[in-house]
Amino acid sequence: MARKGQQEQQEQQRKVKAARRPEVRLPELVVWPGGELEPDGDYDGLEFADLDWAGQEGVGARFMDCAVRRCVLDETALAKARFVDSVLDGVRGVGTNLSGTLFRDVEVVDARLGGVQLHGAVLERVVVRGGKIDYLNLRQARLKDVVFEGCVLVEPDFGGAVLERVEFRDCAVRGVDFSGARMTDVDLRAADVLEIARGVDALAGAVISPAQLFDLAPALAGQLGLRVIP
Repeated sequence: MARKGQQEQQEQQRKVKAARRPEVRLPELVVWPGGELEPDGDYDGLEFADLDWAGQEGVGARFMDCAVRRCVLDETALAKARFVDSVLDGVRGVGTNLSGTLFRDVEVVDARLGGVQLHGAVLERVVVRGGKIDYLNLRQARLKDVVFEGCVLVEPDFGGAVLERVEFRDCAVRGVDFSGARMTDVDLRAADVLEIARGVDALAGAVISPAQLFDLAPALAGQLGLRVIP
């Protein structure tokens, strides 16, 4: 009986809770007639396509059941905005400010972004699929049920973030910073590339593959102050 109980405990430890993916079902959308974003603007059931939002101010705006397609977001100010039941498809830009923003039930597809600010943001049931994001700032953010899939993340910063049921699948994660992050059921096993620059000590609560453990062995040894001498 003791052996059976031990086996059940080991089997339970092997299980990783999967992230719950968003189920975005957009209604029939109305094409945005034009005009600039407005701070605290309220946008519901709209499609924004091929627009240049560079430098525009949409702080605190609310997007419900919306599609944002192929829009330019260079230096766009969207801090503390809310995106709910929405899709961001093919957006591109540098220096987009999304700090403190809420993303709930959102799909981000084929984004091309650089230096995007998401510190202090809340992401719940979000899929980031395809595309490339350089220098993603997610410091102090909260991520729950988030999947990064088939994308490239260059030097993302999760410093001090809280990650629960977060998956990295078929993606390249290069030079990631996990310093001070707190993790629960974070699944890194399916990442094609996993390069941890800082914060290897924060991996408690994450799951990696045996091959990844081999690659991370020097960093783990350094964290423990362990010298390996042939």
